[in-house]
Amino acid sequence: MYKKITMKNTNTLYKKQCGNQGEELATQYLLENGYQIVKRNFKFGREGEIDIIANHNNTLVFIEVKTRTNHSFGDPIEQISQRKRKSWYHAAKGFLYVNKISNQECRFDAIIIDLSKDAKEQILHIQNAM
Repeated sequence: MYKKITMKNTNTLYKKQCGNQGEELATQYLLENGYQIVKRNFKFGREGEIDIIANHNNTLVFIEVKTRTNHSFGDPIEQISQRKRKSWYHAAKGFLYVNKISNQECRFDAIIIDLSKDAKEQILHIQNAM
């Protein structure tokens, strides 16, 4: 049987494709800037997900990637709500726990990918975003 394609399904698929494209661009950007990718899309139970975990200058960096194709919903950094920050933090703690990592310098960064047609700067990297 075929699944009926609705606007909701196509919208969700489009968002997922944009998100995946943004994460690919962010990964490439990080590699070009001396980061070593440790893990992508780390999930820790219901606590949350971390888009990219990387190592840079002996610092473990937990990275949230936000991809936008327009600015209808405001600045993408504003989309990282307090709730998201909390789940980001708990997922990071989970990663450290699962991998038995302690006494490690850590940082939370955000990478904003702007795919809109009028984008002046396609990638914005915000260190210590939390």
